[in-house]
Amino acid sequence: MRTVAVLGTFDTKGVEHAYVAERIRERGCGVVMIDVGGLGEPQCEADIDAEQVAGEAGLDLGGLRARADRGAMIEGMARAACLVLSRLVATGHVQAVISLGGSGGTAIATAAMRALPLGIPKVVVSTLAGGNVGPYVGDTDIVLMPSIVDVAGLNRFSRGVFRRAAGAVCGMVEADAGEELGSRPLIVASMFGNTTACVQRAREKLDASGYEVLVFHATGAGGRVMESLIESGMVAGVLDITTTEWADEVVGGVLSAGPRRLEAAARRGVPSVVCPGCLDMVNFGAPDTVPQRFSGRQLYSHNPQVTLMRTNVEESAVIGRVVAEKVSLSTGPVTVLIPLKGVSAMGEAGQPFHDPVADQALFKALKHHLRADIPVVEIDAAINESAFADACVMALFENMRRSVETT
Repeated sequence: MRTVAVLGTFDTKGVEHAYVAERIRERGCGVVMIDVGGLGEPQCEADIDAEQVAGEAGLDLGGLRARADRGAMIEGMARAACLVLSRLVATGHVQAVISLGGSGGTAIATAAMRALPLGIPKVVVSTLAGGNVGPYVGDTDIVLMPSIVDVAGLNRFSRGVFRRAAGAVCGMVEADAGEELGSRPLIVASMFGNTTACVQRAREKLDASGYEVLVFHATGAGGRVMESLIESGMVAGVLDITTTEWADEVVGGVLSAGPRRLEAAARRGVPSVVCPGCLDMVNFGAPDTVPQRFSGRQLYSHNPQVTLMRTNVEESAVIGRVVAEKVSLSTGPVTVLIPLKGVSAMGEAGQPFHDPVADQALFKALKHHLRADIPVVEIDAAINESAFADACVMALFENMRRSVETT
């Protein structure tokens, strides 16, 4: 039997969580009730009560209650819930999790869910689902459902929402139960519209060689999720063809993946290939969203919602240095491949972002700041030519072979 963890603040929303638990049982799933409320007496019975949850993190629930500090209680129970839920998932006792809450309950539940691996069904019915959910969801696959009305009792609206949420998490568990786990080694690759041809050819060659390739769109969120997956230890190799998110991070575009992009593979020693794909462009929204400080720069309207800006010589040099510094952290086999005739479809000869001087500033900085023992291969081709894609695949194969030999 598949089991769902029902996690929530049972001191204020126990009735609602008990209702959801009963709907889950009706669908044939087991339930583990986890109480992460700590300021009052629970309204329903828990399999793991608040005191047990707090104890997992070495917290004194009585001391927290005596302080009557709601913020401290939320922070402490969130930390403890991460430990409890992670243990239950790791030991196979639960296969999914659902929670209901307002701001405090959502903060605790999503903190615990963010600690779980990708692919574990995670559902939160929240009063906050219609706003900026980035701080709650992060780079995970948490599903937030709007509560419509406050999570405060059972009524004609809330019962419907809670029933559908229970059905959703059970449906996710049922879908997982019928899914066969693949046995092929995983390769992750980064792609943008301007590197699609390169990544597609590389993916086809890797697929034909027995690998399963997961492609991530380098839009900030895509890069962060890819880094998370690499960090999980599930990945056999990294084909980081499109490192464009670093252009946005350095210059101030809207698709940055943050300052830790490129670090996961480096720290874990995962065999990798890194390329300067699309480092010739920075992303903004509609034309009127481009900051005034970039007035007079070369812009290209990709579509009404996306405006691209060509990186100049100075920016390219900084980006090259930063990427080199990140790659130089590598503890495993890594190769940098440089397409001398253009790092994007728009950067090839005759295209709007063709700028050999800026490209050379990027390449020079990348090579100058890279650790001396890391190979750099310059290919006399544009990034989307078959010769470059094939060279990337061969370099990745070689690095994976070297990694096996050293283990």
